[in-house]
Amino acid sequence: MDLRRADERYQGGDPAAGIETRHAFSFGPHYDPGNLRFGAVIACNEEHLGPGAGFGEHPHSHTEIVTWVVRGELTHRDSTGHETVIRPGDLQRLSAASGVRHVERNAGSGPLTFLQMWLAPLTPGGDPFYEVVRGIADSTPYALPEAGAMLHVRRLSAGERTAVPDAPCVYLHVVRGDVHLDGEHLSPGDAARLTDTKDTEAVAANASAELLLWEMRGA
Repeated sequence: MDLRRADERYQGGDPAAGIETRHAFSFGPHYDPGNLRFGAVIACNEEHLGPGAGFGEHPHSHTEIVTWVVRGELTHRDSTGHETVIRPGDLQRLSAASGVRHVERNAGSGPLTFLQMWLAPLTPGGDPFYEVVRGIADSTPYALPEAGAMLHVRRLSAGERTAVPDAPCVYLHVVRGDVHLDGEHLSPGDAARLTDTKDTEAVAANASAELLLWEMRGA
C-alpha cells in the first residue's frame, strides 16, 4: 500500500481567477517521472472553482475522463453538443477518443469542488462518447471496460466496514470523512494505491465517509 496525503499533492490553478487545483499525479509543469500513473489512472485532480470561475474551451484526446462533484454544481459543455449540470452523487464520463473540446465552469452562486479522474484507454482512437449517471448507487459499480477499470462508490456510516475489491490494482480516494485502512488513518483528499489486494477492508472512523475505489488490471 502506497499512501499519498492530501497535502502532498501538486498545487496548481489560478487563485486570482478563483481556480485552485491539487494534482495527485505528474501534471503540466509538475513533471515527476516517478509518478506518471497507477494502473490505468493517469490523473486525479481536485478542482476548486469560485462562483463564475472555470476552464475555457480546451481539447482532450485518447483519455477517459470521469468527474465526481463533491459540492456545488458543475456546468459542462462540449464540442459534441452536450450541455449539462452535474451535482453531488452524479457521475459524468467523457471519452475523449480521437479528440473533443469542452468547457467547465461554476455557473452557481456558491463554491464548487469536484474530482476529475483521467484513465488511459486500452486502445486509443475511436469516436467521443458522453454520459451522465444521476444519483449513482453504492451497490452499482460503474464499468469502464475501455480502460479495463471499474469504479466503486462507497458511503459508510461511523464504524461501518466495506471490502476493498481483490484486484491487481486498486486506487482508493477519500472524498469525505475519515477511514481506517490496513492500520492507517486516511482523511479527506488522502489516497491509497494498493497492489494485489486480498481481504482488505476500509472502516469509517468517526463520521460518515465517502470513498471512490478504482478496481483495475495490473499496471
